[in-house]
Amino acid sequence: MKLAPHTMSRMGDVLAGFHAAWEFETDSVVIRFERGIRTPKLFQALGERRIPLEAIAGVTLTPGRRGTVVLRAEPRPGADPLMEAADGQLKDACDPYRLVLPAERETLAEYYADELRSRLTQQGPAERFLVAAPELPRAFKAYDAKASFDGRAVSFRWFWTGASSAKWKAGDQTFPVADLSGVEWRSPEVFEGHLRLLRRTDSSVVPVDQDPASVVFGLGYGPVHESLPFAAAVLAGVRSAGGAVAVAAQANTGRRDPADVAERIRHLGQLYEAGLVTEEEFSVKKAELLAEL
Repeated sequence: MKLAPHTMSRMGDVLAGFHAAWEFETDSVVIRFERGIRTPKLFQALGERRIPLEAIAGVTLTPGRRGTVVLRAEPRPGADPLMEAADGQLKDACDPYRLVLPAERETLAEYYADELRSRLTQQGPAERFLVAAPELPRAFKAYDAKASFDGRAVSFRWFWTGASSAKWKAGDQTFPVADLSGVEWRSPEVFEGHLRLLRRTDSSVVPVDQDPASVVFGLGYGPVHESLPFAAAVLAGVRSAGGAVAVAAQANTGRRDPADVAERIRHLGQLYEAGLVTEEEFSVKKAELLAEL
């Protein structure tokens, strides 16, 4: 079938897929996510996002699963606070830059992919965030605290049922973004999920359940669709306050304190003895921790 000629200089062209639709404008792509029980909760929480073309490094079109194709815009490093906070931890199904389409729409998708590629002019890391951060104010419940952010400061209010004695002794916490250098988000879908605030004046690393600048995920607390937009908003606040972006994993920011590694291995052993992790999971995680020394 021969497609009618298009041009992306005409605003308003829309490509609809599963869970989202992309509207192509002269200088950006507007992504509108659907609402529904089958739509990932992260997409529903994001609602709509405007991605400037200068925030996109490339475009790919690949075969998907079960008769689908996947159109993906590749964001430039440093361009989107959400992706910086996620640090590669999002599953494909929750990647907001993927548009899944029926295979019969491959020709149309290829057309738009080519059009987008022809308009991309920027490569390499972005010097500033080009995609808007999630709206404020934001809040979510972690396992040990309620976290809130109003654009100026992050506050943790401890729950007596979940917070450690160290956090109770430290008391409820408030951290102005000007005092922070970044955010460390670990997905609640993996072992030791948490949100840690990185402070300019304190480079020490202690276990997250003992760190008053951290909240712990788990048991349904701190889900991705709540905690990740929160982390992204804080990260954008840190950047706007003049803070350096510091979202990399500990492996990228320096080696761990041996005492911290020993404590984590001890805790992991307790989980194994209690039957909460398998022998294979214990061995793999222990090897990862030892590799950080």
